[in-house]
Amino acid sequence: MAKQTDFYTHNPLIHKDRRLSQSTSAWVRSFSCEALRPLIVCRGPIRKEAMDVYDEMGIHGYGILLSEKDSIVYPNALSPELRKLTDNRRVHRVPDYTGASREERLERIGQIIQIALDNGYDSLFAGYGFMAEDDEFVAAIEKAGLRFIGPCSATQRGAGKKDEAKRTALTVKVSVTPGVDNVTARTLVAKHPSREALLALVTAEGLRCDSRLLADESLSLEQLADHILMASYDKGIDLFSIEELGRQVEAECAAMFRSHPGSRIRLKAIGGGGGKGQRILGASLLGKKSPTDADVAKAAAAAPGLVLEVLNEVKAVGVGDNKNVLIELNIEQTRHNEIQLLGNGQWCIALGGRDCSLQMHEQKLLEISVTQEALALEIEKARAAGQCEAAAALETDLQVLKRMEEESERFGQAVGLDSASTFECIVDRDRHYFMEVNTRIQVEHRVTELVYRLRFTNPDDPQDFFEVESLVEAMALLALHKERLPRPERLPRFGAAAEARLNATDCSLSPSAGGVIRYWSRPIEGEIRDDQGISMLNPDTGLFMRYRVAGAYDSNIALLLTKGDDRRASYEHLAKVLRCTTLRGTDLATNLDFHYGLVNWFLGNTVMAKPTTRFVVPYLTLVGCLKEEAAKIDPVVAFVTLKKHYTQRYAADPEAKKAIAAVLDRKGTLLTRPMQKLLDNPHLLAGWLSLNRKNFRHDNGKLVWLRNPLVVLAETYAYLNMEWRAGVPAAEIIWSHDNELLQKAIAFYARLREHFSLGAADFEELNALLTQDTPQGGYNAADWAAIQSAHLGFEAGNELLGLLFLIAERTRFFDFHVEPNLEVVIPDELNDADLQARMKKVLVPPPATKADEIVTPGGGMYYAQEAPGMPTFVREGDHFEKGQPLFILEVMKMFNKVLAPFSGTIDKILIEGGDGVIVSKGQPIFKVTPDERFVESDPLAIEKERRETTAAYLQAIL
Repeated sequence: MAKQTDFYTHNPLIHKDRRLSQSTSAWVRSFSCEALRPLIVCRGPIRKEAMDVYDEMGIHGYGILLSEKDSIVYPNALSPELRKLTDNRRVHRVPDYTGASREERLERIGQIIQIALDNGYDSLFAGYGFMAEDDEFVAAIEKAGLRFIGPCSATQRGAGKKDEAKRTALTVKVSVTPGVDNVTARTLVAKHPSREALLALVTAEGLRCDSRLLADESLSLEQLADHILMASYDKGIDLFSIEELGRQVEAECAAMFRSHPGSRIRLKAIGGGGGKGQRILGASLLGKKSPTDADVAKAAAAAPGLVLEVLNEVKAVGVGDNKNVLIELNIEQTRHNEIQLLGNGQWCIALGGRDCSLQMHEQKLLEISVTQEALALEIEKARAAGQCEAAAALETDLQVLKRMEEESERFGQAVGLDSASTFECIVDRDRHYFMEVNTRIQVEHRVTELVYRLRFTNPDDPQDFFEVESLVEAMALLALHKERLPRPERLPRFGAAAEARLNATDCSLSPSAGGVIRYWSRPIEGEIRDDQGISMLNPDTGLFMRYRVAGAYDSNIALLLTKGDDRRASYEHLAKVLRCTTLRGTDLATNLDFHYGLVNWFLGNTVMAKPTTRFVVPYLTLVGCLKEEAAKIDPVVAFVTLKKHYTQRYAADPEAKKAIAAVLDRKGTLLTRPMQKLLDNPHLLAGWLSLNRKNFRHDNGKLVWLRNPLVVLAETYAYLNMEWRAGVPAAEIIWSHDNELLQKAIAFYARLREHFSLGAADFEELNALLTQDTPQGGYNAADWAAIQSAHLGFEAGNELLGLLFLIAERTRFFDFHVEPNLEVVIPDELNDADLQARMKKVLVPPPATKADEIVTPGGGMYYAQEAPGMPTFVREGDHFEKGQPLFILEVMKMFNKVLAPFSGTIDKILIEGGDGVIVSKGQPIFKVTPDERFVESDPLAIEKERRETTAAYLQAIL
């Protein structure tokens, strides 16, 4: 038998052998893949992972395909994998992976296949990009006699297109979201409303249709129209206009609004994914149980414009493109769960689930494993702790997971799944709805790899087996040995896993491309970092090589993964990874701090909480509120004022006054340095407040510490990665004299707790003892006086930390919480769109600009119009209103409409080069005349207000 080693338990950049050819078993050796010669036609972390896994499997004849678009758009944004793969004969280039239009896409498919044939590759691996689920691409690969390392074209057609997948799901009794999956067919029927008219259309356009289907009068008009549309795609013609499609979608939306009052509707392009090609409409109707006809008409009227947006985003606006759009009821309070599937065409196995609810703009941010074994363990723990509501909620999750896994396997077999895919669902408490199938490996596939491994056993000898821990490896095995592979057994590995997507986004999670990474700290023990090789050091100098974050594709820089015995352990390890990660660069923005704050929010509440897909935006809004309030406080001013307060308190005792002043002088930087860092970074403050939410209480407006504030202070230094470490620059850690004082204080209280037989959580009781005039615990009067004096000195000034809790109180931070049944409570005001927009600007203030200019909010590609051939949003001389679209900024494949921040008139368009030109953050686009005159803020007035607010805050804690 052959058992593969676990290459995840240490640094993933150190590889281990997983060659089946080295086994002593002839049956195991027969599954060797060393003869495979794949061309890797994807990018990002999955390309580097595939290279590593293939090396470990003994597959050394692979090549990689690079898109020149990255380096054209952002000069020198070259693939870091080239530091490893130095054989130029195995590195190939194309202008772009997919092209900008249908014609370019077909041209690119031909180029890629020809590269494979010309260079002796026998297969293609497309990772988790859009090419991985392009059935035309896969069909062309198969026609050329090559293997596709992924689902075959038949599976891609049956499962990869959202409309076909939904129809298949219905036939195998899979729960689906209510809605319309054939609006293009309905559009065609609306235009040609009889069988005769549709058949005449076939003749007039010369379409090649199946004559048996055309003659089958049992087919409905919509089914017949679907068949005719497929023939039109093959011929590359359109049978209706986008405007006609938009009108049909508008009518369907109006009907759905009437049949589901109070709900919103989601539009999804069938070729979308990763958050692209989706829009939601009907916000004005949300919660309205009896909307008027005028309300419905107004909400539905937005549909045509949104249809154009989603089609444009997935590049399906060309002649002959399949323009079908799913119209689905938007399930409001949902969690996004998905099931990992693997199959060989005959068998299909589910490998547990992943909760991907923590997302924004439909793009996932934090993903965690969900398995039957882990949920059963958490149910036991909740019951043992007397948490009945939590146990019941987790039991519901377990039952839903079992149903999703059962349905996913039925679906996989129905479509003949012969590789890795993902069955995606939305979960609403005890119900779930099938959403779509991603016929490719997912970005978060390693979350599943960490909790399950696969054992393939010889049917003739149960002692003869091999194990696979990588889905990339499993896909290669399936590509080469598909029919021979027996159905594997899934075996638990680690109890839980988590993945944070480190993205090039700013503090508000808006894409931020073009920055340069100049330093990245080394992975810590147990950290799994998939970073495309960016943090690989120069093999000649041992130095970090700078890397420019490109913006032509997606915003992901790396995937950071951790594992643990249970979910809390995986979260704690992830928090440590994030805390110890240092990224430095030029114009570099990432979501590292966001993740650190978020992970600690869950650690401070409960990691078993059930956030919905609507969690992140109100959470960011709350973090914005923290920043706005924190900006009003100056910790240095607060400390100086506090010192004056103490000296006034002891004014009658010169010796005591002198002593307390000396003590406070020593504690100034000890207290204010970490406070300033928390006040400056609202994401860090959000995580810190969550972790310390049980360390204090308010009694009649007075803050009472339930744990020693000095212990909390020591933990704060650790939380900020500022604890004392020899050899680390002083700017990055606690200063040595502050550390000496802090450690002396902690040791003092540890001795007292031991003397009084008190636990660490009994600070309130210890503090009460130390205020007694009569000596306690057998101490004599002199020793007791010395202890009280030391206590006064160690605790003096610690009130300052209480300012942070007052910020939480003023912003109602703790109202955003988790109920005993694990549901997350989001205060209503945080869902207010105006507040969300305002807090987004608080988190990331707009670029500095002149009053008569409008500038780009970030870098990316500029477009003046909605789609090719359409009029520009504005022209010179036009008057625009606040909130009106002015231009589109494409950043990392996301199309962002930039809205007017105020009303005014376009005097001059400053951009040169037309659509697709690259712009940088803060670049002037228009010269304008505002309708109203802007009044600049007075810095002195702002500083005065800050001092007054700080003083007011201090009054509440003194």
